Amino acid sequence: MRPLTALYRRFSHLIHEVARFGTVGGIAYVVQLATTNLLWLAGASALAGQTVGVLVATCVAFLGNRYWTFRHRARTGLGREYALFFLMNGIGLGIQLACVGVAVHGLGLDDPLSRNISGNVIGVGLGTLFRFWSYRTWVFPPAREEASPPASG
Repeated sequence: MRPLTALYRRFSHLIHEVARFGTVGGIAYVVQLATTNLLWLAGASALAGQTVGVLVATCVAFLGNRYWTFRHRARTGLGREYALFFLMNGIGLGIQLACVGVAVHGLGLDDPLSRNISGNVIGVGLGTLFRFWSYRTWVFPPAREEASPPASG
């Protein structure tokens, strides 16, 4: 049990951060799915529905991540964080749109199930990995004391 306890202690901060990120992401994901599918039902194209759904969910995710997930990290200014957050989400959206584009235009799979699997499962999964890494790296960088832990003696 000691190795597991030591491992948990070493990575507990990251585990909690991933859990909060996942919770915020889950809420944003529901918002994105609902928005995207409502737009598709209203006649929007595959890519337009996906884009608007992601934009609405991004606003929800920014608030949750800034004020809950990464609240303990350095504050580098609301404008800077907001701009970088949206830039990183733009790249994440590009990942999602590429997945939808390949399915719809490359493979000819243009039905609601294929759109959802390509954009909302594969695309979101790959985009989420990128987003978590980029948020921690650039948008919400570590606080000074978090960036350089004290040497153990």
